[in-house]
Amino acid sequence: MAETINLTLKVWRQEGPSSKGDFEVHEATDIDTDMSFLELLDVINAGLELAGKDPIAFDHDCREGICGMCGAVINGQAHGPDTGTTLCQLHMRRFKDGSTLVIEPWRSSAFPIIKDLVVDRSSFDRIIQAGGYVSVRTGAAPEAHSVPVPKVNADKAMDAAQCIGCGACVAACPNASAMLFVGAKVSHLALLPHGQPERARRAKAMVQEMDEEGFGNCSNYYECEAACPKEISVSNIARLNREVVRARLVGG
Repeated sequence: MAETINLTLKVWRQEGPSSKGDFEVHEATDIDTDMSFLELLDVINAGLELAGKDPIAFDHDCREGICGMCGAVINGQAHGPDTGTTLCQLHMRRFKDGSTLVIEPWRSSAFPIIKDLVVDRSSFDRIIQAGGYVSVRTGAAPEAHSVPVPKVNADKAMDAAQCIGCGACVAACPNASAMLFVGAKVSHLALLPHGQPERARRAKAMVQEMDEEGFGNCSNYYECEAACPKEISVSNIARLNREVVRARLVGG
């Protein structure tokens, strides 16, 4: 027989970006510990809808830890207490019977609240658009082995490219910095031959857009790395800083 637990949920409810928000208390009873956290919210919402009330708005898509859509702060931890895990992959067996869970959206002026736990993360899209990818015409795709890449660079580029843009790094940072996100996006192209022609321009453009979006500065708390579901290293922030200095020196 499946184990069940009872929980008290304090969920942030906010009708819109200009509305005043507050916590709403819900009692979750007989919750199967094999449920994911988003399935718990589904159960709560089913009860709210049956009662003719407005369900809790939250972001989700693949529910497989791939898309980066889901995200909330649980008891002060982005994506909850597990490391290297997205909110949709967090399971209720991680919590003790009788616990109280305080559930909030990402908190950052650069991520305005749309409704309840849903925030507008389009600032990340604009940062990526400012940097672009590889815009030069390369013709037909070359045979993979015709462009040699040192294994150490390939590994670091792949590690950086794992970023799913969920925003947990921003939510966890006391300064709401986006340096880990931008560092990952700059790093994975700066480390590969294909990213060299626009390397300097890309770094400067993405950092400029990041600043204009209103994200805070990095002050090396390392909370971003701890909260990242893909465990992206803060070494990418150091690389970003070097890339910006290099861009200012060489131009581009």
